[in-house]
Amino acid sequence: MTTPTTPTAPPSPPARGRRRAPSRIGRAASRAAALQRPRVLLALLLLLALTCVMLLDGYLRAEVGGDERVRTGASASDVPDDVLDGGPILTFPGGQATTVSVPDKTIVLTFDDGPDPTWTPQVLDILDEYDVPGTFFLVGSMIARHPGIVRDLVEQGNEVGVHTFTHVDLSYQSEARVTREIEQTQLALAGAAGITTTLFRAPYSSETNAIDDYSWPVYQNLGEDGYTSVFIDTDSDDWKRPGVSKIVEWATPEDDEGASVLFHDAGGERSQTIAALPKYIEKMKAKGYTFTTVSGAMADQQSPQQQQQQEQESQQPGGGRQPEQSGGGLQAAHHKATGATLYEGKALVAAVAVAEWTVPALSVGLVIVGVAVMGRFAMMLVLARRHHRQRNRRRFSWGPPVTGPVSVVVPAYNEKECIEATLRSLARSTHPVEIIVVDDGSTDGTAEIAESLGLPGVRVVRQANAGKPAALNNGVRHARYDIVVMMDGDTVFEPDTVRHLVQPFADPAVGAVAGNAKVGNRRTLIGAWQHIEYVMGFNLDRRMYDLLRCMPTIPGAIGAFRREAVLQAGGMSDDTLAEDTDITIALHRAGWRVVYEEHARAWTEAPGSLGQLWSQRYRWSYGTMQALWKHRRSLTDKGPSGRFGRVGMPLVVLFQVVTPVFAPLIDVFTVYSMVFVDFRAALLAWLAVLGVQLVCAAYAFRLDREKYRYLLMMPLQQLAYRQMMYLVLIHSCVTALTGGRLRWQKLKRTGEVGTPVGNG
Repeated sequence: MTTPTTPTAPPSPPARGRRRAPSRIGRAASRAAALQRPRVLLALLLLLALTCVMLLDGYLRAEVGGDERVRTGASASDVPDDVLDGGPILTFPGGQATTVSVPDKTIVLTFDDGPDPTWTPQVLDILDEYDVPGTFFLVGSMIARHPGIVRDLVEQGNEVGVHTFTHVDLSYQSEARVTREIEQTQLALAGAAGITTTLFRAPYSSETNAIDDYSWPVYQNLGEDGYTSVFIDTDSDDWKRPGVSKIVEWATPEDDEGASVLFHDAGGERSQTIAALPKYIEKMKAKGYTFTTVSGAMADQQSPQQQQQQEQESQQPGGGRQPEQSGGGLQAAHHKATGATLYEGKALVAAVAVAEWTVPALSVGLVIVGVAVMGRFAMMLVLARRHHRQRNRRRFSWGPPVTGPVSVVVPAYNEKECIEATLRSLARSTHPVEIIVVDDGSTDGTAEIAESLGLPGVRVVRQANAGKPAALNNGVRHARYDIVVMMDGDTVFEPDTVRHLVQPFADPAVGAVAGNAKVGNRRTLIGAWQHIEYVMGFNLDRRMYDLLRCMPTIPGAIGAFRREAVLQAGGMSDDTLAEDTDITIALHRAGWRVVYEEHARAWTEAPGSLGQLWSQRYRWSYGTMQALWKHRRSLTDKGPSGRFGRVGMPLVVLFQVVTPVFAPLIDVFTVYSMVFVDFRAALLAWLAVLGVQLVCAAYAFRLDREKYRYLLMMPLQQLAYRQMMYLVLIHSCVTALTGGRLRWQKLKRTGEVGTPVGNG
């Protein structure tokens, strides 16, 4: 039987040789696709930015590109003897290696590995109290992380030098890496204090007699670029934490000699250094020593002619004329940063500040997500078990058996591949049904196929293309019975599906029932992945939500409604792309109970390609967000609406939006840890999470009596499929935040789901 609601003339064939103009739907789809491209790009850019921030933070902490090798015992045959036996200050005026000693009764206090937010300010307070200057050899990554300390240090009158960016032994590094370590530290200095410096101290260096054939070329190249390399005469060995008295003793030079003395203001616990430093300064002043910087010591040892020659030959590190000095004699190595160096330095410091804030915040987010994920798994296992035992008890009953006929509404738009199998499955129903096929302006003969089958109880209602919600509403209006079953045009029911689905309506409080949707085309890899997701993610969730009385969605593939409840809620709305979620929440708010019937199984055709899968899940996730926003007032309502708003809404937002959006943090941090931190520990942590998921999935498969062999694909699903779902959800969030709109999308069907395939 055919019931036309909006007569439409058959389309006339296009003129020969003339290209057919795109339809209204085609044009709208093209515009929607064009609008989505920038949003996809924005989503990918956000992920790229997150990756860059994490890599930058890892680089600052020497997790990315770190190299802990330290060379010892190498030959020094290529190093000139006068360098090995010379003073602690190495310069290359005119390309000739020259060493300078610290004048007698003079101390050059040097500090390595800073700045440190705990210890460096305490050192500065001590130096300021005793009116003593220091020379600080700073690590570039620490400068970028603590620029304020560097500014204070320079403004106080201290001198700074380069100690590389990541504190690596440069004798192992390529020339390009050495250059990068120096230039990045100079940029950090420029961004933090507006200066650059010509002083350099290599990590793990000590006295000049420790220079070997591998490190000597490094000093030569840096000397050619205008750098002064600084070594030590006396080492306090404070890093060993030998005690305050030992630190003072070991830092004291013999026979009133001058010395470059090494302390550390970072790199570990430095309380002994802080305690020893005042005692050391007092002791050396009592012995008649004066304190200066490296530049001050060099000025004291140079004749006026040498100073004039050095000023004439002075070059900016890396080549080029030296800019103006930013300090006096004690800070002669400092030069004002200008131009690109200054602005690049400020950009570096700003980027590091973002990374310093972002990564800890992400770490907190990771903990929250981890707790939420594990909490969800625990809730699903406990409540799903309770749901299964409750509904499968021998004495359990919804009430008197529901035996009256029901209406089945099948909205169809270009479903020629599937419509026959769908209708024949309904015709075999053990429960009396009337079947209403609402043809939504199909152009492939769907309505004609449905009519040609000649199946009893089938009516075909035609309408102009208006979308799935309009088709469902049209079907409800034509329904003759009080219970309406809604399904998709690509879905196949088992003979007992309708009978099981309608039994909960024996309880007059039940307004809608969600069935058990199964993936029929599960023989492909993508189908198998979706099969796992349907059994574990959807059906296990529905058991939990059923007991909590906050079921968020009745699947479009299989759901049953009281006609009265649907009309009371205003019908299926086209306000959102997830009309099934929208109507489900509306029923909750109206006071109806929504339940899950696990024995009512429907076999649906899942998307067969990644592109179709993306389109479907994008629509689902975005539509869910739209529905949640539409019903946001339930959060403050009273009665049944308020109950759903304060119980169901938070759970849905937490488990279906927030947790999935931030769940990639687990994978991002896992990959990061595997590559840059501890591969074995990160792998074990990932396997532990996978084990928990496997336990949940196995239990879900047991409840649904599914074959366990599909779980063999779960590790690969976690590596590939889940990442795609993350991107889809992030894409949906970007669309929601930018105010985008989507149309209902039609997926390409193959008709593969012809009859129920069984739990195989």
